[in-house]
Amino acid sequence: MSVRVKAGPKKSRSKLPPGASQSQVSAGAAVPPAPSDGSIAPQTAPGHRFGLDVALCFILAVVTLAVYFRATQNPFVNFDDPSYVVENPNIQHGLTKATFIWAFMNRYEMNWHPLTWLSHALDYQIFGLNPAGHHWTSVLLHVFNSVILFLLLARATGSTAKSLIVAALFALHPINVESVAWVAERKNVLSMFFLLLTVAAYGWYARRPRPERYLLTAFLFAAALAAKPMVVTLPLLLLLIDFWPLGRVQGVTSPSAAFPVRQFSFLWLAVEKIPLLALSAASSLLTIWAQNPVISKNELLPLAPRIANAIYAYAAYIGKALWPTHLASFYPYEGLRISGTKVFLCAIFLMTITVFVWRKRSRPYLPVGWLWFLGSLVPVIGLVQVGDQAMADRYAYLPLVGIFCIIVWGIAELPQPRGLNSRSTIGLTVAVLAILSFLTWKQIGIWHSSFDLWSNAVAVTKDNYVAENYVGTAIMLDDFKSTGQRFSDRALVHFQNAIRIKPSDPISHLAIGAYRHEHGQFQEAIEEYQQTLRLTSDPYMVQKALLDLGAAYRQLGDYSTARQYYLQVLKTDPQNAIASENLGNVAVDESIEQQARAAAAKPSAAAYFQLGKAQQAAQRGLEARASFLQALRLDPKFKEAQESLDSLNASPNP
Repeated sequence: MSVRVKAGPKKSRSKLPPGASQSQVSAGAAVPPAPSDGSIAPQTAPGHRFGLDVALCFILAVVTLAVYFRATQNPFVNFDDPSYVVENPNIQHGLTKATFIWAFMNRYEMNWHPLTWLSHALDYQIFGLNPAGHHWTSVLLHVFNSVILFLLLARATGSTAKSLIVAALFALHPINVESVAWVAERKNVLSMFFLLLTVAAYGWYARRPRPERYLLTAFLFAAALAAKPMVVTLPLLLLLIDFWPLGRVQGVTSPSAAFPVRQFSFLWLAVEKIPLLALSAASSLLTIWAQNPVISKNELLPLAPRIANAIYAYAAYIGKALWPTHLASFYPYEGLRISGTKVFLCAIFLMTITVFVWRKRSRPYLPVGWLWFLGSLVPVIGLVQVGDQAMADRYAYLPLVGIFCIIVWGIAELPQPRGLNSRSTIGLTVAVLAILSFLTWKQIGIWHSSFDLWSNAVAVTKDNYVAENYVGTAIMLDDFKSTGQRFSDRALVHFQNAIRIKPSDPISHLAIGAYRHEHGQFQEAIEEYQQTLRLTSDPYMVQKALLDLGAAYRQLGDYSTARQYYLQVLKTDPQNAIASENLGNVAVDESIEQQARAAAAKPSAAAYFQLGKAQQAAQRGLEARASFLQALRLDPKFKEAQESLDSLNASPNP
């Protein structure tokens, strides 16, 4: 007995809609017919979708504001805030023509970020030196960034819930506190704002490629670069976005059903980014020009420790994303002291993740999120070392978006454990976000004062000479405000700790020299100042050491040597008011010394009277009183000497 199997119905062979590839049809994507002009027809979202997005944006903004409101009550700190705002005369004219020219033409603080300077100038014009206003600007930019990130992800992926969680992680993760609560780090939140607007413009361009849309994308990218050059990798990040979530790569990715766009070959998409890469190259050259004085040379910091530190830092950023504790304003450089075993384990960890995402590349969010993280960190990972930090929380602001996408989309695809329903999932998500919010609120409190900020860094890191210096500086300022004493023993301990950790640190030598100087130990102070000159070529520190050396030698009565140091300052900075004034004081001191020698050689009432008048003009009251008294001893009826003495005694500050 034979069994006959009835054949199924034949598959219909429909023609591809114009503008659609075979991969689009085979993937089952719902691609609407393209209009006659070649653009992709926009999908009409249901009316309730718009209302839901508005409500979720409002909730996200309110929660972020509630957590970060604490930052608006913080003061300026001694970490770049003085040079960026408090003591920066260049931004304290507001938005004037001169400010615009200065912002674009200088490399002040060894950075080229004119849009950031203009942002600070606008804040100063509105708020003056009220720190609350400056903090509000940064907080609001962070809120806008969080909302825009949510809208971009939701529109491109069609997944409102997952996009909201990624945006909430970005908004509420404590590692981002440094970027928001630190006024001088305005450049980070500002560049992210323009970067997200660039991505939005790029999506608009992808829907309907037109020159004017591309120009808008390029303009916004230039603005992001003018806020902070770390975003130079954006053209490559846009290429990642072409893979996911846009699905623009023909023959490789399936088009997005939520955000349908035309597909092109990978080569065309790469060529498409060349003008943006040209902007990145120009920004890189400007950054090298601006930061050249602080870029560590190969002979000072070999390649091997830089690679070791980069591997360690990549792993550390992931660790702090998953377990955000022991966050610090400064992490000491690890490349020169990290063990080979630790570097090996970090490398294995990174390679394991890389192999995993490659094997699972059918889930495009995995390789895209991972490469987003790795690629956006390249400019600040330390292969070209700028400064003494091993890593910085602020550097993770953009890169961790990729990690957050991996976590959220990855967890969503995991099999749901038995007994765990959607309500339980929402509860767990809210609990995680609540914990992160509490940690963020607590981390914001660390920025409540310079002393709190740097004491925390000393406590959570090891051998942190930079933090020791800043703690000492904060104590000095607090002591001066409360007692009028500039250099206390309490501050000295921290500067000595910094020397113990790094004997070649010029800042601590300069501070210890100032302490010795303040306490009348002039020779010891001179040794510290000279050591500072041997250890640094930083123009500001060299100038400060030269001025202090001149002051120490002047107080020792070595006017010739003091004059030489002041002249050295004026040679590099002819407009230096302190050096000019002190040079004049040296001339007065020499004149007084000559008069004193002449009066001692040929004592007379007139000679001592003239000496006393010169000393009084130089605000050397005690010496002037002694000279007037000597004149009266020689001539008790010397009326002018008596009147001058009486006037001096009646003065509140003789």
